[in-house]
Amino acid sequence: MRTAIYPGTFDPVTYGHLDILIRGKELFDGVTIAIAADSKKTPLFTLGERMELLLEATKDMPNVSVRVFEGLTVEFARQCGAVAILRGLRALSDFEYEFQLALMNKKIASDIETIFLMTQSEFSFVSSSAIKWAASLHAGVSDFVPVHVEKALMKKYASQRTLEDD
Repeated sequence: MRTAIYPGTFDPVTYGHLDILIRGKELFDGVTIAIAADSKKTPLFTLGERMELLLEATKDMPNVSVRVFEGLTVEFARQCGAVAILRGLRALSDFEYEFQLALMNKKIASDIETIFLMTQSEFSFVSSSAIKWAASLHAGVSDFVPVHVEKALMKKYASQRTLEDD
């Protein structure tokens, strides 16, 4: 069985992420979504919340699993028995960083390939950061994330506003 991992922070999962996942799972027998626990980013959602959001978003996708990992992505790929790391690219600006990361990963684990998929054009401008910013300003983000994710964003920002008002 040829499997891949799809690593990221997924804070929150977007339609762009799901687009890459859906297309990537057509290339492999299975895909493990790998939620990074030790990211340089400061996430809005906890690891548990991100896991729940991804499990809901992928509940009808056979051969897709969701796991949390710490440490090197290539080491986690080996633990999973994956032959590839799946990565999405939105714009040329993503490529330089991803290319450097892929070369480093290849040096560390020559047996694991990095597969880049370009996002569909309708998702090329969608980022988790932009979605969080829009949601924090009470904008609807249902064009960019599943309904359950939009509800979680609105709930999270409503609770933050309540805390700030106290």
